[in-house]
Amino acid sequence: MSIKYIATSQLPTPWGVFAMHGFEDTETGKEHVALTFGELNADDAILGRIHSECLTGDALFSLRCDCGFQLQTAMQNIAELGQGFILYLRQEGRGIGLLNKIRAYELQDAGANTVEANERLGFKADMRQYDMIKPMLEQINVTRVRLMTNNPRKVKAMQQEGIEVVDRVPLQVGKNRYNEAYLKTKSTELGHMMSEYHFNDEQS
Repeated sequence: MSIKYIATSQLPTPWGVFAMHGFEDTETGKEHVALTFGELNADDAILGRIHSECLTGDALFSLRCDCGFQLQTAMQNIAELGQGFILYLRQEGRGIGLLNKIRAYELQDAGANTVEANERLGFKADMRQYDMIKPMLEQINVTRVRLMTNNPRKVKAMQQEGIEVVDRVPLQVGKNRYNEAYLKTKSTELGHMMSEYHFNDEQS
């Protein structure tokens, strides 16, 4: 197994004190983090999220995507419930990396949508992998989840790794005039479940 548990520390946040568990993929050198809140029992269906790194949205407050909004809302939901987890995976730009993400943004500025931009750079629309989630969840004692996501690929990834997805919890937050076309593309071309959103017909 290439995923190695490293250490655990406290992480005070505006929503409460999470435990932060560090992991290393010894094959790729990538470092991943699991955040947990409260006591996690393997018999319980634990509220949680798989969140792929998004420097622009998570740390730089970008309005081009909904990532930062989703992360903050997930952390708030977990803290209010008193129990839950987030797997924070180092897969920037749906797996293409930060600099290629900036190149994709440049193409989007010229009119391409988020899928077209990745493909013009020679990548698939979504390059992310989820084979690291099982050992991470085993370390934090999670086998059954209520998954906060709009992405059916994440539900399928959980199920393929033997994790029972008891419920999918929609996480439709952060829609604005800068990301409406992006969100519509995720819905129409990537199959994300966004029934609560209403998109303008002129947006592509």
